[in-house]
Amino acid sequence: MASIRNLKKDIDLVMSLALSDCFYVLEYNPKVDEVAVYKIAGEIVQSHRELRLRAIHPDGKDNPKLIKQFYKTLVKDMLTSADSALENLSAEVKKTVD
Repeated sequence: MASIRNLKKDIDLVMSLALSDCFYVLEYNPKVDEVAVYKIAGEIVQSHRELRLRAIHPDGKDNPKLIKQFYKTLVKDMLTSADSALENLSAEVKKTVD
């Protein structure tokens, strides 16, 4: 990781892409359950806020190894959160195909 600034930009990018997929589905798929998609979008926004707050408040400021592990975990959590939201969105879209 180069800097916290770049990490925050990465968090913004990944979460905004997942959020834009939600709105894309709402716009172009009228059969989808809007309430469920808005719930997924709300979860994305909530995890975005939590990840940004975690990025600026690392644990173990005195130990570089702990900081490195903290940011590795943060990136993993970011990707897991986005992947989970997109899987839930995919499941909602698949319900309309039947």
